[in-house]
Amino acid sequence: MNRRKNGTPLVRSRPARLAMAAVVLAASGALTVTFVSSGGKGTADAATSLDQFVKIEDVAPNVQNPKPAAGGSTGRFTVDCGTNGNGKFSPDNPVAQPGIRNGAEHVHDFVGNLAITANSSDADLDASGTTCRNGDKSSYFWPVVRIDKAVRSGDQVQQALAQTQPMVVCPSVGRRLRAVPTGARATVDRLLAELDRQQAAANQRMTGSRGRIDAAFNRQVIDSLRTRRAAMIKEISRTVTAAGGNQPGLVSLVECDISYDDMHARMPGATHRASVRAAQAANPRIQCPTVRDKLPGVPAGALAEVNRNLDELDRQISEANERLVTSRGQGGPAFVDNAILGPLRAKRTAVLDRIAIAIGRQAARPQGLDAFAACTLDQAPGNPATPGTAPTSTAPTTAAPTATALPDPQGPDFELPGNTGGIVRPAQVLIEYRGNPVSTVVPMPKFLRALTGDAKPTSRGPANARATWSCSGFADRLSDRYPICPAGSQVQRVHDFPGCWDGRNIDSDNHRNHVAFADRATGACPQGFRAIPQLRITVAYDIARDVQVRGQYALDSFPEENHNPFSDHNDFVNVNSAQTMQRIVTCINKGRNCS
Repeated sequence: MNRRKNGTPLVRSRPARLAMAAVVLAASGALTVTFVSSGGKGTADAATSLDQFVKIEDVAPNVQNPKPAAGGSTGRFTVDCGTNGNGKFSPDNPVAQPGIRNGAEHVHDFVGNLAITANSSDADLDASGTTCRNGDKSSYFWPVVRIDKAVRSGDQVQQALAQTQPMVVCPSVGRRLRAVPTGARATVDRLLAELDRQQAAANQRMTGSRGRIDAAFNRQVIDSLRTRRAAMIKEISRTVTAAGGNQPGLVSLVECDISYDDMHARMPGATHRASVRAAQAANPRIQCPTVRDKLPGVPAGALAEVNRNLDELDRQISEANERLVTSRGQGGPAFVDNAILGPLRAKRTAVLDRIAIAIGRQAARPQGLDAFAACTLDQAPGNPATPGTAPTSTAPTTAAPTATALPDPQGPDFELPGNTGGIVRPAQVLIEYRGNPVSTVVPMPKFLRALTGDAKPTSRGPANARATWSCSGFADRLSDRYPICPAGSQVQRVHDFPGCWDGRNIDSDNHRNHVAFADRATGACPQGFRAIPQLRITVAYDIARDVQVRGQYALDSFPEENHNPFSDHNDFVNVNSAQTMQRIVTCINKGRNCS
């Protein structure tokens, strides 16, 4: 078997071959990719192609564990956050796609933080409840695994791609801003409009990629856009600060992505015919009109009060979303209206009134803010409830172009187009914080964002993708194909997160550069990085062996990946308290096993 330099077996599945081919062909100036893997190849074999599966015994041992040296940290701290027994499923990705509803285009299991959505602020996360037994409010989430015995022919997949126009999708900066001082409003509006123009220009470039996937070209478009967005977003932050305001944390909104969302929508799916009512039960979520992008310039003397009240609006939504999760199944059909939406509207009305009064003490009082008090349950993505008329404001309200919106997950299996079948609930989820073989670890900063793997190795290239698949009893090997395990052995996904931190930032413009993986051979962090507790999440499943052998289980994925096992990934937001993080560090540095 051919191998990479790190010892991991080379992928022989069609999607991964396709991803690598895209990089090679683009680098040589040859043709670009014009199709994706065909699940099932039009036969009755399974929902996914059998060459994506491998017997774990046929994977050579490839896991390297550097030998601990003097001064290393060998402890281990485990956290029990359950197996998503609450059923918190969502197609949001708050780390990689903040502010973009259904941005993942596939469903994630969430454990830990109960309130988190794509729009959650740090304050929301800190105020949330948790499924973790030690009170850890961190959020841990990964794509679900499904069993689907349906067949998707290669012709269907290629036809869907042939009709698909790739789109550039970016987080909204205007909807995440804090109060903008009066003196900065005009400049900020101009910069926000420029961000929209940049995204529109990038989308114009993407028209040449209709019906095909070109990973190298996608990277060029996104890298160029990232550079220009970063400059504009930094200028927004400087403008607000110079005028007396405070605007932290915008780096998370720099990164954009290429979406093949419409490809999912064009895929036929006889099982994706659940009612809207079932959709609401599947993925309950509160939708409220945005307020931050509707306010006029705020006088300097009112900035602090307005920001406190904007944060309170965010917390109210977070609490309502948590209530939806924890009260599922309670009451009758009017329970949500009476117990959640009604009280939420009353509380929002009071806060919006306080915002109007604070501004009105020093400038013209904005009219019509109470129109943004009413919220709804599970509005269609891209169409938030906006009853009433907008208040007087100079802020732009035209949304930048986005990809065609997917429906919410529907039915008892939380299905999306292209991601259908029954979800396999994890049998076990092991969350571990581990040490570094050559140094002690320092605490992670609170609200650190991190991810591992790459959900789009086909359309972005496989540089950040990682082999994650294994079976219980085979800890010495990982595969980038779905494993077929011996009888009595569980299917496992082992997600190792970066264990090194730059010492300054909790996020970066591509959500990766502020953290790094340690050297595979030595365990040492790159120069300029410090070792932090290295997170490992192992998700285990009881999947019948005949389902494995027939290739009938698969990962939820973006449409262009077509359930590529090499697109596996995992995301994390650290909301451990400072005291708990210090306990974790002390345990690890002293070589103990703790929980």
